Amino acid sequence: MTHTDPPGAVPAPIDVPEAARWLAGRVVRTPVLSAPVIDRLAGARVLLKAENLQAGGSYKMRGGLFAVGRLAAAGRSGVVAQSTGNHAVAVALAARAFALAATVVLPVDAAATKVARARAAGARVVLAGTTVEERLAVARRVSDETGHPIVDAYDHPDVVAGQGSASLELIEEAERAGTPLDALVLPVGGGGGAAGACLAATGRPIEVYGVEPRGCDSLARSLAAGRPVAVPPAPTIADGLRPSCVGDLPFAVLRDRLRAVVRVDDDEIAAAFRLLLLELKVLAEPSGAAGLAGALRVAADWRPHSLGTDHGLRSLGSGGTRRLTAAERLPAAAGARQRTIGVVLTGGNVEPELVARLTATARIEEEVAVA
Repeated sequence: MTHTDPPGAVPAPIDVPEAARWLAGRVVRTPVLSAPVIDRLAGARVLLKAENLQAGGSYKMRGGLFAVGRLAAAGRSGVVAQSTGNHAVAVALAARAFALAATVVLPVDAAATKVARARAAGARVVLAGTTVEERLAVARRVSDETGHPIVDAYDHPDVVAGQGSASLELIEEAERAGTPLDALVLPVGGGGGAAGACLAATGRPIEVYGVEPRGCDSLARSLAAGRPVAVPPAPTIADGLRPSCVGDLPFAVLRDRLRAVVRVDDDEIAAAFRLLLLELKVLAEPSGAAGLAGALRVAADWRPHSLGTDHGLRSLGSGGTRRLTAAERLPAAAGARQRTIGVVLTGGNVEPELVARLTATARIEEEVAVA
């Protein structure tokens, strides 16, 4: 695609409902969770789609399986992929399911858990550089050598459609429960999941938001510039949200459909991680927890007045577990409908050492507070 396409143009067919139908029975239909503490903290109903419980540990399994399955049906004998981790794991697992060869290219600093998962699925793992450009160069070379197509993590229409199926399930389940979504929040790496969410929400009055770590905000800068803009990734605990540039295909979808991008820092992500772990007993990787951190900011903007300059995160504290005081609870006005915000917890492949570090921080702060 070129960046001179007319506004609203999508350069490839992306059919989220078709992907959802194809994936039914092939992927886990993950639960939608909620917690009173999180609702009180947000001042809104928060519904969390637990894709950390998906096969392969992330919603990337949806896009990987849909894309690889269609390539297998077309007679392909192998596939190539590159990513920071979860997409590579998904493609490796999908290739094994369809008896295809797989080569996945990961950064040299990829999380050991994700490298091990890809290898365990039978893929050949190649470690290359630290940027998406370095990984893409290697992936293209492998594709040329083997004749196997690249299943791109961001710019493949079937990948975008498959990942969008998670958002569609969340939207439909909220509707069936009588609590339709007012907003939907997705963490953003290359933008495929957020693009799929926008397409899943088409025709519904749902505002879709993307969430990026500060310093890894290619999408926010790209939307401001009107074209994809590369950003040297800053250090962040959300390793899955570090691509240097949003994908061309996701950008073509997001530029006219996304409500806004919310930037969050590592402290907010860590607080959201602990909130999920301690209140919902859900282990999400920081990249997935970023979605909740962003949702709390979005929900704060709905309130008649904010809780302070931290956009509603004051009651999270740096430890992430403090209960709201009566004064901090802001119930809706009498007769007003409680608003609902949906979050896709995109993955749960987190390093044990990071879990230990983040939970130890919470324990230390709790002890200090008690003292």
